[in-house]
Formats: sequence, C-alpha cells, structure tokens
Amino acid sequence: MSDHHHKETFITKYVFNTDHKMISKQYLITGIFMGIIGVFMSMLFRLQIAWPDHSFGIIEAFLGNHQDGGVMSPDFYLALVTIHGTIMVFFVLTAGLSGTFSNLLIPLQIGARDMASGFLNMVSYWLFFLSSVIMVFSLFIEAGPASAGWTIYPPLSALPQAIPGSGLGMTLWLISMAIFIASSLLGALNYIVTVLNLRTVGMKMVRLPLTIWAFFVTAIIGVVSFPVLLSAALLLIFDRSFGTSFYLSDIFIQGEVLHYQGGSPVLFEHLFWFLGHPEVYIVILPAMGIVSEIIACNSRKPIFGYRAMIGSIIAIAFLSTIVWGHHMFVSGMNPFLGSVFTFTTLLIAIPSAVKAFNWITTLWKGNLQMNTAMLFSIGFVSTFITGGLTGLVLGDSALDINVHDTYFVVAHFHLVMGVSAIYGMFAGVYHWFPKMYGRMMNKTLGYWHFWITAVAAYGVFFPMHFVGLAGLPRRYYSNTAFPLFDDLADINVVITLFAILGGLAQIIFLANFFISIYKGKKATQNPWKANTLEWTTPIEHIHGNWPGELPVVHRWPYDYSKPGLPEDFVLQTTPLYDGEEES
Repeated sequence: MSDHHHKETFITKYVFNTDHKMISKQYLITGIFMGIIGVFMSMLFRLQIAWPDHSFGIIEAFLGNHQDGGVMSPDFYLALVTIHGTIMVFFVLTAGLSGTFSNLLIPLQIGARDMASGFLNMVSYWLFFLSSVIMVFSLFIEAGPASAGWTIYPPLSALPQAIPGSGLGMTLWLISMAIFIASSLLGALNYIVTVLNLRTVGMKMVRLPLTIWAFFVTAIIGVVSFPVLLSAALLLIFDRSFGTSFYLSDIFIQGEVLHYQGGSPVLFEHLFWFLGHPEVYIVILPAMGIVSEIIACNSRKPIFGYRAMIGSIIAIAFLSTIVWGHHMFVSGMNPFLGSVFTFTTLLIAIPSAVKAFNWITTLWKGNLQMNTAMLFSIGFVSTFITGGLTGLVLGDSALDINVHDTYFVVAHFHLVMGVSAIYGMFAGVYHWFPKMYGRMMNKTLGYWHFWITAVAAYGVFFPMHFVGLAGLPRRYYSNTAFPLFDDLADINVVITLFAILGGLAQIIFLANFFISIYKGKKATQNPWKANTLEWTTPIEHIHGNWPGELPVVHRWPYDYSKPGLPEDFVLQTTPLYDGEEES
C-alpha cells in the first residue's frame, strides 16, 4: 500500500475515517469526557454522604428539581450512584482501555496496515458514541435517570411505576447498553480476526508483545459474555414493555396485586453476572498487558516469565467465566453450589499471583527509568495486590455474607478494578502519547498527577474497608437514622476530602494532555528506546502505518540489556547477530 494522501475534509477525517489510529483517539477523547462526568458525579454524592444535612450551592446549581434548598433528593442520590457506576465501568474503563489501546496498538505491534475491517471499526466507534450520548441524555429526563444501581436488579428496574428512576430513564439506560454491547462485539470480533490473520512475516504468536495477548484474550471474553448481558437486557425490556414475566412474580405495589407470575429475579442475577464478572477482567486484562510492556521497557530488562504470563492471561480468562456466582452468595444459593464458586474464585488468585510476582521480579535489580508511565505501572501493581487480597475475603461464601453490600465491597472493587484499571490507562496514555500525537507530555505535571492521585486513591479506599467491616451499608443516602454509625461520620468526611482531592488532581492530567497535543515537546521516533514495532513507524501518521514494505520480525519483543549486544534494546526487526541465540 502506498503512503499517498488524499486531501482530507473535516467529514472524512473525523466522521468517516477508518484509520485505526484516528479511531483510537476518538475512543480516548470520548472516554475522557465520560470520565469527567463520572468523577464529577462521585464528588457530588460524596458531599451528600459526608454532610447529609448541609446545603451546597454546587448541588443547587447542577441538580435543579432533584434537590431541595441545596440538599440532594434521595431518589437522585441513587440515580447518581447508578449512572456513575455504569459510566465508569463500561464507558470509561471498557471503552477507554480496549477501545483506545486495542485500536492503536494491535495493527502497529503485529505489523499490519490497519484493522481487518476498517469500516466495522468505524461503525463500532460511532455506536459507542451514540450509546454515550443516550446515557448522558438520560440525565436530563424530568423523572430522573435510571436508579436501580448499576446492576439494575429487577423488580426495581422492571416496573416503570416502582420509583421515578424506573421510568423513561431506565428505558434509555437499556437502549444505551444494547447499543454499547453491539459496539463492543463488533470491536472484539475485529480485534480477534486482526491478530489471527494480519500478523506480519515472522510475527509468531510467541513473539507477540503481552499487550497484544491481553487485548486478544480480552476480545474473546467479550464475545463469549457480552451477548448474555444483551439477552438479560432484552428480557428486561420485554418485562417492562410487553407484560412478560421472566423476572417478576407475586408483585404487590401499594396494595395492588400485579399480574406477573412465574418469573425469578435470580435469573437476571445469573445472566447479569455471567457478563458482570468477566467484565472485571475485560477491564483489567488490557491494563495488565499495558503495564507488562511498560515495566519491561522501563526496567531495561526482559519481562520475567513471558510464557507464564501468557498462560496466566489465558487461565484468568477461563476462570473469570466460571466464578460469577460469588456475587450471589446471599441470594439463597445452595451451600454446595456456593462452595463450588468459592473454590473457583480462590483458584483465580493463582494466575493473578503469577502476574504480580513476575512484575515484581522484572522490577528487581532493573535499571529503572522512573518516568510517569512507569510510576503509574508500579502504582497498578500496588493497588492490584492490595485490592486482590480483600478479594480473598469476598470470594469465601462464609465471610462474604458478613460484609455483603457494605463499603468493604465498594473499597475492594474500586481498588482492584477501578483504580488499577485507571492507573493502567494513565500509564498507557503517558507511554504512547508520542505515538498518538507526535509530542511528549510534560514530565513534571505527570509526577504531580501521579503522586496526588496515588495519595488520594488510598486515602479514599483504605478507610472504606474499615467502615465496611463496621457494617456501614453502601448506597444509603444518609446514615443519620442509624445511631450505630454515628462514630463513622468523621471517617466519611475524611474519605470525601480525599475523593475531592483526587478528582481535582485529574485537572492536572487534563491540562497536560490537551495542552501537550498542541504545545508539547516534539517526540523522537523511539523516545523510550523500546523494542516493539510501533516505534519503527514514522512520527507523522500515514495510511498503512509503514511506507513501502511491512517490517519483518526476527525476535521476541523483550530483548532488553542482552549481554554482548551494543545497546540495551534491540528492535524486533533486527536480525539475530552471528552466534546470537533467540530468546
């Protein structure tokens, strides 16, 4: 393919562009915008939790009819929690990681001109954009957005008359998610086909960077599990709009007996969590791949246990699809079945530990380059281990029952999935920003961003474990009606102050990101002295990635500091030297 450029208009460049590099930027910018909304929501409801009876001008300014004199209404508090969770899990972490970095890196790191289908790639992004618009639009519905929690359990989500957020807002939530799932499936199928069919000469599967292995396996999990969530949503739409009883039975509202018979809300829980738990790994696996690449590059060492890392990715993917029941230990599950899910849940700690030990071993005695991407990668390892240890408590049915639906659960999954995945995304942005925009981000601002974010993240979620162990329930609008929790009020204030600090710290990132696009120092072709193929492409983006012939691969991607070689890195395109053995 030649590098001839046609004259581009705004429409061809930003609307009908099928180039994977542009689509990755579109995913990233959209994800950042959705992230701003999600984080802002969290700060609003943290104000309510910390000072439940105080009036805040910011609440009055933003919530309109959903507040009374600057005090948030209980209905809208639950709506904020619902939409915050939905936006962060699906629209920021899923799309921000897989959408951005799978699109950017898969063709570049396997030596392909583009994705297998540029058209489907473009359609995938615009479906994601449409679902994002619908989700944001639902915030402005008069009765309020969906408010059944991000898990949207029936009957609350299945009966439009249940609460204000069960009406049009819930319908829009379901429509948005159905479109989002279609987007995710198109993207995932494209990623799988591209990795299997478009690898360049010499790029065997055992020469793929761990980023590509992570994106590839993540796409497979998505293809397996996302259709199940779609079926759950469709059955819920039938119950809401067409009088069916998949999830409903023996319902009473204000003394009125509704006609629903024979359904079970537990069926919805099974369908939801069959996607809901693999979703954790759809979010975290791309971050793991990104962190593996960055740690090896900035340690100037080969990644420790490359094949074990691949095996652990595959093991995590398989086990993640058979552990969904640990979210349902309090649903009346048969104790024997609970013990089976406990066993498979604790089993997943083994491949997770393999990854953690291999990252630590790669760092050990390395020539560490402590740039911003490396700091966020090390932060990822820290929060992944910290959050993972509390998962041992929640994975045991006997222990989980005591802390179910408390802030202990909130602290666990925010650390192990939320903060860790966000760290992985930040690491990826700082590392591949030169490849995306041809410029460098400001290192000093990056350091400020990392350290404030790291302190704030632990300041929020570490104390949350203790209020959870004390029994404080999540999703409660106010705990003032329970004198038992009065002594925990000050801890909630501390958590909220750290949450506001962490939210404000992201302004540093936003300023650094958007200013650097136009004003950043111009990047060299390979600023990090990395081995992978994307750093062999020209700084200026061209159609087809490489001018002339595609690169030929001769070695694996982690030949760092190899004894006897002239430099501490060797590009994958470099032929083996005389007498050199392949790693």
